[in-house]
Amino acid sequence: MAKAKLPAVAPAPREVPTDWAGLQSAVSGCTHCKLCRTRTNTVFGVGQQVASLMVVGEGPGADEDAKGEPFVGRAGKLLDEMLKAIGRSRHESAPEKSVYIANVVKCRPPANRDPEADEVEACRPYLDQQIRLIQPKLIVALGRIAAQRLLSTDEPLSKLRGSMFEYGAERTPVLITYHPAYLLRSPGEKAKSWADLKRVHQFLNG
Repeated sequence: MAKAKLPAVAPAPREVPTDWAGLQSAVSGCTHCKLCRTRTNTVFGVGQQVASLMVVGEGPGADEDAKGEPFVGRAGKLLDEMLKAIGRSRHESAPEKSVYIANVVKCRPPANRDPEADEVEACRPYLDQQIRLIQPKLIVALGRIAAQRLLSTDEPLSKLRGSMFEYGAERTPVLITYHPAYLLRSPGEKAKSWADLKRVHQFLNG
């Protein structure tokens, strides 16, 4: 039996659609990095299209790849609980209570490996356009990989967490905290994560 032909990898997009429907369609059909060859579904993001808080993770896992939605496994349930503690929800429609959740890459890296630099750069125009459309007051990056890829740095999480950074031409404030999956493995760090969440709440509520 002949093997299925793998999709060709196209150069990274220079321009992306500026509307939600067009952007989502572009992501759905994207072939700009090798992750297109192994994905089940693209994972565009979830939440309200206008939100004061945006959460960015590193990339989809197996559950997310199957469902096409970010943070739907055990780590996703913990993230929802964390957000609920500060009055936020991916299902909330009011901008002052809503959150938009996305990742630095829209396709699952094989075997849940870290997304590679070229994969992140191929996806960056999509994430940047999402940020422009959402206009969040604050971006929270979850974990080392999301933080390093978002900020283009090799600094360890221990040096990034707790400081406020800026992202993009809009200079959107960025706060770094732990990934929920790490907190499941290291529950002793939840106190630090709670301190970060309180800071998020105070920042957004002035």
